[in-house]
Amino acid sequence: MPKTVTIKLDTGTLHLDIEPGRIPLNRLLGFAARVSSKRKFLLVSKVLGKHYPVSPKVMSWSYRALARMVLNSGADTGSLWIGMAETATGLGYGVFEAACREGAEQALFIQTTRYHLDGIERLEFEEAHSHATDFFLYYPERTDLRQQFLTAKTLVLIDDEISTGLTFLRLIKAYKEVNPGLQKVFIVSLVNFAHPDDRAALEDQAGVAVEWLCFRQGLLRFEDGQNAAIDSITVNVSGNGDCKKSLLAWPGRLGLDAQINLEKDVLKQLCSNGFSCDQATDSRPILVLGTGECNAPAYLLGRELENRGFKVKVQSTTRSPIHQGNAIGSVCQFEDNYDDAIPNFIYNLNPDDYRDIILCHETPLCAALNDRLHAWQAISAKFELQPGNTTYAKLHFFRP
Repeated sequence: MPKTVTIKLDTGTLHLDIEPGRIPLNRLLGFAARVSSKRKFLLVSKVLGKHYPVSPKVMSWSYRALARMVLNSGADTGSLWIGMAETATGLGYGVFEAACREGAEQALFIQTTRYHLDGIERLEFEEAHSHATDFFLYYPERTDLRQQFLTAKTLVLIDDEISTGLTFLRLIKAYKEVNPGLQKVFIVSLVNFAHPDDRAALEDQAGVAVEWLCFRQGLLRFEDGQNAAIDSITVNVSGNGDCKKSLLAWPGRLGLDAQINLEKDVLKQLCSNGFSCDQATDSRPILVLGTGECNAPAYLLGRELENRGFKVKVQSTTRSPIHQGNAIGSVCQFEDNYDDAIPNFIYNLNPDDYRDIILCHETPLCAALNDRLHAWQAISAKFELQPGNTTYAKLHFFRP
């Protein structure tokens, strides 16, 4: 029998009817109020590494578990794996990487993005409940990856949580227009609260076989509390529409057919740029922060440090405005680093909890990044894919 959980938020009351499952819900989720007129609640993942700090070990576990679900359900060779921007870009890459390690053959990964890249063909669709509704899925530039993109028989769609499935339906329809040979879709998430009627509608309209995979599922209901103070807040989350090619270094938006590997001397390079390799003098963990859609490098570095014996947490900035309270203990606001002049946020961050903060970013250093580096006394880690190599990356470290 489903178990009902009721959560009081400053924007209303959230009711969850949870089906039985092996993982306790409080290990997967917290809850918060969104600053939004479209959806006034947020499911705050405790394993995603976005709004809440998470150990790389826990993140790796979630990636591996979801990847095995897909592979055990029969994903074909040459499958296409898509991570949803911005929240699940790191999750999407992590599940793809785990699938490759578990034996997936000729898998291709792409993440959706909110950024414009002039001159590259793309699919466009919307996420109606989001603050920034426009999404783009770009065709891979490499000829072989483009061919695989257009002919994949299996599509694996990855997001952190599902409430209706409508965004996925729009993406499936747009993708089928360019790949009518699609045969099956896996919809993969940490939690799934799509109503049975919404699931049935998606399966009927998708026109292909659909399988839903997640850790926990159930139904949700929200009673609007009509909080005028929060409802009246408006935050600009839409970019300026300029081409961002010169700012983007993470290759996930244009297709990856293999996992990204950091250079072997990454710890040596880090220690030569103001990071102490002495683990005995300070027992606090290290925080590795990703930025926006580029959060996978933070996981890669965090995992490497954890494998070397350091205590590590991983998290990422976001453009999603969330009200302080419930699972959101603190809010830090600053300007984005993609020249959009829009607010970005980091939640639940107390710099004193960490012996060091490493800020991973793909964009060049700018005033917004330098402001954060000085405020947190942090180390910059700029991601760069090695020239002529699609699988090896370098992190350029710098402490102001």
